[in-house]
Amino acid sequence: MGWRNRNSLLFFLVLFFVHVIDAMNFRNNTHQAEYNQFLLANGVARTPPMGWNSWNHFQCNINESTVKTIVDALVSTGLAAVGYKYVNLDDCWAEKNRDTRGNLRAKSSTFPSGIKTLADYVHARGLKLGIYSDAGYMTCSMTMPGSLGHEEQDARTFAEWGVDYLKYDNCYNDGSKPQKRYARMSYALQKVGRPILYSLCEWGQENPAKWAGLYGNTWRTTGDINDTWASITSIADQNNIWGRYAGPGKWNDPDMLEVGNGGMSLEEYRSHFSIWAVMKAPLLIGCDVRSASKETLQILGNKEVINVNQDPMGVQARKLRSKDGLEVWAGPLSRKRVVVVLWNRGRSVAPISVTWRDIGLSPYKPVVVRDLWAHSFVSRNKRFRLTANVAPHGCKMYALSPY
Repeated sequence: MGWRNRNSLLFFLVLFFVHVIDAMNFRNNTHQAEYNQFLLANGVARTPPMGWNSWNHFQCNINESTVKTIVDALVSTGLAAVGYKYVNLDDCWAEKNRDTRGNLRAKSSTFPSGIKTLADYVHARGLKLGIYSDAGYMTCSMTMPGSLGHEEQDARTFAEWGVDYLKYDNCYNDGSKPQKRYARMSYALQKVGRPILYSLCEWGQENPAKWAGLYGNTWRTTGDINDTWASITSIADQNNIWGRYAGPGKWNDPDMLEVGNGGMSLEEYRSHFSIWAVMKAPLLIGCDVRSASKETLQILGNKEVINVNQDPMGVQARKLRSKDGLEVWAGPLSRKRVVVVLWNRGRSVAPISVTWRDIGLSPYKPVVVRDLWAHSFVSRNKRFRLTANVAPHGCKMYALSPY
């Protein structure tokens, strides 16, 4: 065979393999696009989920009676009415061993009526039930089985019980890539015929913001939160870098709220809630709402701040500037508005300023400035810049509306 013929054959072989690879990529991309459309089409997590989770306050000390009274308190305090819809059981709800058919079963000593009955109770009050499992052989508490190897069976069980939300942890796994293990449960949930919000709790180890949106609705970007100022500031910084990956149907998760658990001041809790809200984080209450103080309920129930979190544009705000512990966070909202948080992480009162140029507005444009914690207008004709004296560990939060 002459060199011309050999080169022609080589060219056609290369062309053939390019077409094969393109076809494979097209099929893979088409499948992924179809699945992403499924996640959005089922109506789940178009805005960040809101609700309550048992772990931060109760850890393993949770039972059926407590959950029912929490449900009643969410309704009676008005928290359910402002958007807190999910009531999520965390670890420790199940027996240590599966039944003879390999099914998970509720722990008889703490959930004697079973999860289906509890789900019915929650649904009857207009709320939704969440549950917890693990992409490993055991959950993190080592008190109940994980779902590794039982994904389809457990997904069917959750659907039959009427579960609306699954938090899926990462303990005691087989050492395989989390992408693989989390995908298995994702596909299992897709088959059950019930919309179940899928929350991946991989702790940010493999940069899940880059891949978890292919499989679920939220993904943890960090390790576990605790009820300290150091914890919330560190987590805010870690979560900040992943903003471009979030949006309707898929959200960065910097972990549950600590507001009301007693380890921080009210000023610090307001900052915690404000930053979680602008980061479009899931707002999952972590305190005992039955005994929450008036001040705690005012923070958690601030409808103006919640509206920022639930804004349909779904763009995570980011840190624009940080110097000597004085920070400016900002992000776009629907109707051409902008949210701004002036956050003082220092130890003394300090002025913090933001210019209209900093946040993409014309400096000459008049702006209506609304203080979302004072529930009042700062100005109806503000130009150029905004400056406020901010308390130590406190923040100011504003909605800016150009006209």
